[in-house]
Amino acid sequence: MDEDALEYHRREPPGKIEIETTKPTNTQRDLSLAYSPGVAAPCREIDADADAAYQYTTKSNLVGVVSNGSAVLGLGDIGAQASKPVMEGKGVLFKRFADIDVFDIELDHDDPDAFVESVAAMEPTFGGINLEDIKAPECFAIEERLRERLSIPVFHDDQHGTAIISGAALLNAVEISGKDLADLEVTFAGAGAAAVATARFYVSLGVNRENITMCDIDGILTTARAEAGDLDPYNRMFAQDRPEGDLTDAMVGADVFVGLSAGGIVDQEMVRSMADDPIVFAMANPEPEIGYEAAKAARDDTVIMATGRSDYPNQVNNVLGFPFIFRGALDVRATEINEEMKVAAATALADLAKQDVPDAVVKAYGDEPLQFGPDYIIPKPLDARVLFEVAPAVARAAVESGAARVDLDLEAYVERLEARLGKSREMMRVVLNKAKSNPKRIALAEGTDETIVRAASQMVDRGIAEPILIGDEAAIHETVAALGLEFDPDVVDPASGDYEAYVDHLYERRRRNGITRREADAMIRDDTNYFGSVMVDQGDADAMLTGLTNHYPSALRPPLQVIGTADDADYAAGVYMLTFKNRVVFVADATVNQAPDEDVLAEVTRHTAELARRFDVEPRAALLSYSDFGSVDNEGTRKPREAARRLREDPAIDFPVDGEMQADTAVVEEMLTGTYEFADLEQPANVLVFPNLEAGNIGYKLLQRLGGAEAIGPMLVGMDRPVHVLQRGDEVKDIVNLAAVATVDAQSDDS
Repeated sequence: MDEDALEYHRREPPGKIEIETTKPTNTQRDLSLAYSPGVAAPCREIDADADAAYQYTTKSNLVGVVSNGSAVLGLGDIGAQASKPVMEGKGVLFKRFADIDVFDIELDHDDPDAFVESVAAMEPTFGGINLEDIKAPECFAIEERLRERLSIPVFHDDQHGTAIISGAALLNAVEISGKDLADLEVTFAGAGAAAVATARFYVSLGVNRENITMCDIDGILTTARAEAGDLDPYNRMFAQDRPEGDLTDAMVGADVFVGLSAGGIVDQEMVRSMADDPIVFAMANPEPEIGYEAAKAARDDTVIMATGRSDYPNQVNNVLGFPFIFRGALDVRATEINEEMKVAAATALADLAKQDVPDAVVKAYGDEPLQFGPDYIIPKPLDARVLFEVAPAVARAAVESGAARVDLDLEAYVERLEARLGKSREMMRVVLNKAKSNPKRIALAEGTDETIVRAASQMVDRGIAEPILIGDEAAIHETVAALGLEFDPDVVDPASGDYEAYVDHLYERRRRNGITRREADAMIRDDTNYFGSVMVDQGDADAMLTGLTNHYPSALRPPLQVIGTADDADYAAGVYMLTFKNRVVFVADATVNQAPDEDVLAEVTRHTAELARRFDVEPRAALLSYSDFGSVDNEGTRKPREAARRLREDPAIDFPVDGEMQADTAVVEEMLTGTYEFADLEQPANVLVFPNLEAGNIGYKLLQRLGGAEAIGPMLVGMDRPVHVLQRGDEVKDIVNLAAVATVDAQSDDS
């Protein structure tokens, strides 16, 4: 492990972070705007109004991670220089989880006064200061003095991070165990920065200060020890008027044990001495005060256990806190991170643990079930939803407590946060908002599947659709109950209802294709794809999703046979939306037409452009080939060339389209406009129509895997009613996204 870590850090470029430019620097004009003489203009604006720095510089998204290396976790006082890998790592976490930029600052100061003066002098640079790995008790004084002097947030994560995350865990542990915060007897092992801050925070959550017993290496903190001068000014507030004793004594009858000390100091007998259904937070790293298995095995009742380790349930990990707390604080230009903001963060984390966990998170943690209960009381660090829950909660608390300098439209703010995590989320938000405006009935052909049931629950929660689950009614309700979903599904069971009209409809549609009425009856009763297709065709549902447990062709066949293509369409096609950091492209056809001729290519282009507009993207279409505008002339290149010609000459086509052209010509502006100035496309294409299914499928997968694109789809275009075929193995979020697309499709049908 050590050698792997050394290689990770030393390979070129050394370290873990670098600086990137965010504006063009390709031309002399770019450089003159970035530096001299252009830089003078924003300097003058900031000179006239200091707050303009938030508008013209990185201050609004820049945090200083500052340390003197005097208390590095697991390493102790190693000094400023040796602490730099840790501070760089902190910067990585800020960027990875909340898109916050960081300068790490290592100060070679043992003197708290010098440290405070140095940090205070850097206030113009940063939007916030994260203090890190500073020993107690100096860390308390340093943070307090900087909070008093600076008008930007100052946050010592070693104190408050553990407090907030374990506080969220405490809120849920208390709920599960049926205890009351005000009545809890809490014992702390440890009396340093993290322990004192955590005890303070528990008081803010509702724990009675008189019910907190704190122990250090010399035993229980008592008033006698305080009067003897044995305690520092910060842990003295938790001294209790009680007989002296050790940790063993302090744990007798305790409801909660909080370990922020050293590994292996608690045994099973000490856990057995605690109150019924005890809560044990053994957070020493890397070895907890008592191991997970030992604590759980110590008693027959329920032990709710949390540690600081990732290989056991309920990891108390600070990364659940500081990136998102700073995100919310920065975005309202908060002057501080106050107690109300910290409580809001803990409450948001606790609430998130009660929600259905995304499939991607479950997979990241070994496919083990994650459901609210004793073994899941806090979210996992890789759960992207933490950003959307914690940052808005912190921002709202800052506004309500008077710490914010700007107000926020919280709904619009969540959309901005989603955009930070990728273009696909930003694009999907457009469709999700449209879907919410007029939800439609979505038939889910694979209604008994657990993933489909979870997706249906989310559709209802988010207000984007009215799902209809098709399948065995008893099995569906059993799944809902087993998942703990607060969801009353709309279920249609083909095996138990009177659906003679559906049989008649299918027979009418397919009787001249070799289907008898008896066969039509069996298909309706036994094949939910045919049932769902008839349901949509009859108008009993507005759209349909299927394909999660079927091969694509077998899932597509029933809706093609029953619903068919639209009046203005002869062909269906599959489209993927691929999102990059600053670009979106729609790729067709990737799933349906194997060898399209010019008629198919023209129609697919038209329908894909219509789809792009549902995402509020103005289409610019390119029909692709290995030829540029006739540079190669054969049967293959003539098809996209002829399709492009027909589209350009069609008065109903109100978007730019051209071809045939090579893929790089279509997407690189310099090649398109520099070499082919006659092209109808004045900007790079965002609708790419491939010459055949083979090329389309290969192309989108290469862009996704090697180009780093996120793919949404396939979205089926050209159908008479909205139908989308899922991919086998799609996650809940993929199903919900396609349901939103189907709803918007159905809204378009209404108009």
